Amino acid sequence: MIVRARTVNAILEQGGVSRPVQKSELRPGDRVVVATENSVYCISVLGDSTYSVWGGWFDRQGVSPVRLSIAGCTWGGSVIKHDIVAARGLRLEFGNRVVTSRIREIRVIRRPSVDDFRYRPAASRELIAACYGEDSDTSIRG
Repeated sequence: MIVRARTVNAILEQGGVSRPVQKSELRPGDRVVVATENSVYCISVLGDSTYSVWGGWFDRQGVSPVRLSIAGCTWGGSVIKHDIVAARGLRLEFGNRVVTSRIREIRVIRRPSVDDFRYRPAASRELIAACYGEDSDTSIRG
């Protein structure tokens, strides 16, 4: 007889749940789109452990977007994994106790950071050409 650990992490691994989206991986401005069996939710990370959520139940209640916390993910019972926002196969539980149907698909859309852009110095001729066109060099001096 094989005895397996009955921790939430062990259940996640044994149940074949795909890699979850961890709360700690998200930064303000990131968005998480969660498609459940019945709805689609768009979750925008605000920081300070709060999220702006619209779609699904919140749209049907006419309260979208709403600012709230995310309790974590569950199988629909009382066991909850607090450190994740979403994982395929589980149910998302919001801070107001709304629990979604099973999650089918998750997409994370990262907010670009300043480090994502590469800047280089530009020559004055290059700037003039960008603003006034390629032929502007002769007309400005002209």
